Amino acid sequence: MEETLFSSKVKRPLADRLRPSRLEDVVGQEQVVGSDSPLGRMIRTGHISSFILWGPPGCGKTTIARLIAEYTNLYFEQISAVFSGVADLKRVFQYAQDRKTTQGKGTLLFVDEIHRFNKSQQDGFLPYVEDGTVILVGATTENPSFELNAALLSRCQVFVLNRLTSENFEILLQRAEKEEGKKLPVDDDAREFMKSIADGDGRYILNLAESIWDYAKPGEIFDKEKLMKIIRSRAPIYDKGRDGHYNLISAVHKSLRGSDVDAALYWVARMIVSGEDPRYILRRLVRFAIEDVSLADPNAVVQAVACSEVYERLGSPEGDLAVMQLTAYLATAPKSAAVYKAMHSAFDEAKKTGSLMPPKHILNAPTKLMRELGYHDGYIYDQDLEDGFSGQNYFPEEMGRRRFYYPVDRGFEREIRKRIDYFDKLRQEKQKAMRKKESIK
Repeated sequence: MEETLFSSKVKRPLADRLRPSRLEDVVGQEQVVGSDSPLGRMIRTGHISSFILWGPPGCGKTTIARLIAEYTNLYFEQISAVFSGVADLKRVFQYAQDRKTTQGKGTLLFVDEIHRFNKSQQDGFLPYVEDGTVILVGATTENPSFELNAALLSRCQVFVLNRLTSENFEILLQRAEKEEGKKLPVDDDAREFMKSIADGDGRYILNLAESIWDYAKPGEIFDKEKLMKIIRSRAPIYDKGRDGHYNLISAVHKSLRGSDVDAALYWVARMIVSGEDPRYILRRLVRFAIEDVSLADPNAVVQAVACSEVYERLGSPEGDLAVMQLTAYLATAPKSAAVYKAMHSAFDEAKKTGSLMPPKHILNAPTKLMRELGYHDGYIYDQDLEDGFSGQNYFPEEMGRRRFYYPVDRGFEREIRKRIDYFDKLRQEKQKAMRKKESIK
């Protein structure tokens, strides 16, 4: 009896059983692992260089790294910056050197949460990356530009992974149903709700699906209300370095975006009582203020910075009130992603037209040669005009005007929209008058 008990196998988690065994099966990341992508070409040629995978939780970073090691016949070594220190790194590098010398086999070192290593630890990678001891693949949920040293970043390409979409989630759920050999016992509304609360995280939706199968009685079909009870009744296990951490901060973000102040306060409270550092929550809230509220309420970022400073002065538990105040403020503030979208549109255009010069009339002419070339010729100082607006062109002449920023009709951006419309109308009138003046000449 004892022998049977100990020899029985524990069923692997659904998310682990569904981990792709081929790059083609990785969902939602074709722009990174597709055959025509830079990474795809690296795999095809067999010449892999170090790179960083930047993307949200549950988008496939670990899976992609593991599969690349298999495709290129590299030894796969995985560490987490949350649990590893200098001694662990030295041991990994020594093993990699020995493996290269004795077996002629290279090592792909996958570093999860690489942004959590400090500057000196990140510097420690440089000689081993440069001499080829390891091919470094770092995974991060944070912007590498801010979190990684410039020296390390300069030696690594950065590949951006997408949040999974509703269509991607449907593929995962269908794979899960095939693996389990039965349909997920939820109605259509509950199925869509699962996708919405997963917030781009494939691992979360698979874990949730597994919980539903565990909870469901024979013949029972879960609607949205029953599904919410499962989510709320799941064990409050919280690992600050892994899934629980990301699931709860995802819930905070979704609640804030949905302007549900009570839900947002609840999820923030869950994080704090589970031992999360309030400074981490505040950093995410500051980001939310600038990304999701933005100019719909310009005071949001002021409030965010002020509450962060209050917490630094008071600490916990007194400073926890500042975290909750900021949460309530952001949840009830008008929302706009217009500046966020404008940033990406402007970046895309800048990459396409990065060699174009500004128009000469807006350039200073400190030398005789520059004046002879027409620099600053025709520039109008707007404040000298009665209406304070010249309507001049400030874009490269070859490019023409572009529109990147489209304020929403909410909050303070409603006023900004009126200003932009006013300037557009005034610009058209000025240009019309200028053309008329030139035609007379």
